[in-house]
Amino acid sequence: MSATLGALLRRLEPDWSITVVERLDAVAAESSSPWNNAGTGHSALCELNYTPQRPDGSIDITKAVRINEQFQVTRQFWAYAVEHGILTDARFVNPIPHVSFVRGAEGVDFLRRRQRALAHNPLFAGTELVDDPDEFARRLPLMAAKRDFSEPTGLNWAAHGTDVDFGALARQLVGYCVRNGAAALFGHEVRNLTRQSDGTWTLLVRNRRTREKHRLNAKFVFVGAGGDALPLLQKSGIADVKGFAGFPIGGRFLRAGNPALTAAHRAKVYGAPAPGAPPLGALHLDLRFVGGKSWLVFGPYAGWSPKFLKHGHATDLPRSVKPDNVVSMVGVGIAELTLVNYLVGQLRLSESDRMRMLREFAPSAVDSDWQLTVAGQRVQVIRRDRRKGGVLDFNTTLLSSADGTIAGLLGGSPGASTAVPAMLDVLARCFADRYAAWLPTLKEMVPSLGAELSSEPALFDEVWSWGSRALGLDAA
Repeated sequence: MSATLGALLRRLEPDWSITVVERLDAVAAESSSPWNNAGTGHSALCELNYTPQRPDGSIDITKAVRINEQFQVTRQFWAYAVEHGILTDARFVNPIPHVSFVRGAEGVDFLRRRQRALAHNPLFAGTELVDDPDEFARRLPLMAAKRDFSEPTGLNWAAHGTDVDFGALARQLVGYCVRNGAAALFGHEVRNLTRQSDGTWTLLVRNRRTREKHRLNAKFVFVGAGGDALPLLQKSGIADVKGFAGFPIGGRFLRAGNPALTAAHRAKVYGAPAPGAPPLGALHLDLRFVGGKSWLVFGPYAGWSPKFLKHGHATDLPRSVKPDNVVSMVGVGIAELTLVNYLVGQLRLSESDRMRMLREFAPSAVDSDWQLTVAGQRVQVIRRDRRKGGVLDFNTTLLSSADGTIAGLLGGSPGASTAVPAMLDVLARCFADRYAAWLPTLKEMVPSLGAELSSEPALFDEVWSWGSRALGLDAA
């Protein structure tokens, strides 16, 4: 998110002074690292929690359309960035089918109704229902091997999905900023933020290696620190953060690099969330492209730690509890007992339990091919609720001060795939006096800006074809 905002601002205002403060010693070593996230170009093609069933049996596609629209904005900026040298290597994004997977007659019927509900929307055109075992086996040989097809099995197949190495993307974006005059402080962390009488902010920054402290003064601050954004925004004292809290959820994945396995599974396949699981807990078996190599990744299995970052502190959660958010946290604790039970169950999983869950996707999986890896931390947003005290919010939440001098991002879903629309929102909120003057350039970056592509199929076809050519995704 921060890298995207930096690149946008550097393009819009090449003379502005920009400083990136990075806590670790490299770009994208936390949440954006390819092994710390799912690497899915989230466009709601396969994530079943974005297309819930209404009480009357109809399928609600509202959220799926909104997320897909947001991803199209991001995709257009990537295309522009490649054509204009902001991004110098488009191999961070690769075409890969996005697939929804269910078992049982009710599940297949749900996929059939889901496919019909999406069919009229140009953003989801071409999504297929696959319920024939032979066709299943042709498309997903690894998942078909040793599978008992006496139970109805179905897929919603979208050929035009993507795999994204967000780490490689973030490194290029920050590299563009630095090549064009931005300063980058690695191994430095912001310890405090103080608003000055003239409306600017003074940041107390500490060198993590030498422990030396110094101050930076800025007219605008963006807090894009992943899970650590909440404590930093709390230190700022802005009114918008009052009542917000966070609940950290870790992730673990099984990973395999056997070329025979990766050759037999050329898709990202998402199942339905288990009862009690958070939306981001839906199991999926993905082909990933990292460092020029193909991998298979399966998960996530939930983990838990009080840390707000993978490289954080055990005191992160307790130190985030404030008088203004205690009620929110207690309310969630009472209301989300199902989630708590789910997490306890996940923490008790044995190696054989994890492999059993993998074999529901790939029945022929062999233990020795797979290794357990620890992914990044996600801090789910807890917000005030008048009736319940507090509720968990699994969306991405943008907070900003009333005067627009500081903004920050909370939450983890759908995350980096919506970085560009989220950062355009930051620009509109925090630079309202300049936004109109920036619009011509922003529309060069995102030609559909301000339009709903769902309602303009000709424009969608135009920007989709352009983006595919620029990003080398014509095969999609």
